[in-house]
Amino acid sequence: MQEFRGPGRRGEGRARAILIAGPTASGKSALALAVAARTGGFVVNADAMQVYRELKVLTARPSPEEESRAAHRLYGHVAGAQAYSVARWLADLAPVLVEAAESGRPAIIVGGTGLYFEALTRGLAMVPEIPDAVREKIRQQAACLGPVGLHARLAARDPASAARLRDSDPQRLMRALEVFEATGRSLTEWQAEPPPPPLLPDPTVRVVIAPDRAWLHQRIAERFEAMVAAGGVEEAAAFAALGLDPALPAMRAIGVAPLAAAARGEVALEEAIRRSVVDTRRYAKRQETWLRNRMGDWGRIEPRNIAEAAASISQHPEIAP
Repeated sequence: MQEFRGPGRRGEGRARAILIAGPTASGKSALALAVAARTGGFVVNADAMQVYRELKVLTARPSPEEESRAAHRLYGHVAGAQAYSVARWLADLAPVLVEAAESGRPAIIVGGTGLYFEALTRGLAMVPEIPDAVREKIRQQAACLGPVGLHARLAARDPASAARLRDSDPQRLMRALEVFEATGRSLTEWQAEPPPPPLLPDPTVRVVIAPDRAWLHQRIAERFEAMVAAGGVEEAAAFAALGLDPALPAMRAIGVAPLAAAARGEVALEEAIRRSVVDTRRYAKRQETWLRNRMGDWGRIEPRNIAEAAASISQHPEIAP
């Protein structure tokens, strides 16, 4: 692998942050752990599903053995019943970055949620918090109207936002309706306003893991089989038994619905695994598109040799002691 030469700035001491992004199953966590071992840094989650307490296996959260090898932050700290958001993640991350700056240990921020990284490095439009009563009202409307009816309602109230959204995307439709209901302004208007300064305006090291597509597909299949062997079916059944609102973000975790159906005897386990693997591959493709289009100036590395990649990142002029 060529020496990594991602964007950086020169300063005293160790870097405040190392950002590692990539599609699911590409080896991000292993790379972050290897970098942590070399730098003394701590691993910080930037995956929207790994925040949920009840979903350890199916979101591939770090194992107890991995957590014993380096300090970890922002993993499994949110109940699945909560509607966690990028704004809340930024708020949770702020003290972690302070810790990094004060300790001189890099925060190794790793994940596959592109919006988290974009908000971190470019800022986030400050839409006011939505009252719980408004969220519940819109969820009830969504249950009655369905996605097509929801899109029609949004078009009548907020045509600018409706024009940008598909009727196959109920989560974003509900978000736009919530914002309009709560503020009387279009989400498009809020997002057009200049965001506040980013939380991390000049990240020292930014790297994207860019795997070969065939290699990644094989990894996805193997990893999901391992999840099932590690108790994925039982975890999915337990999570489904909570009876949470289907509109909650945690309910979109890949594998939960098919494996819960398998646990109830509604579908063969082999079919549930097949569906979950297909869903994961589709998700990885969407992640790759985001990474290519929105993070094209980040350094790129191959994931096949984690030790070599970790050495390259750790030897960056801003990281090495």
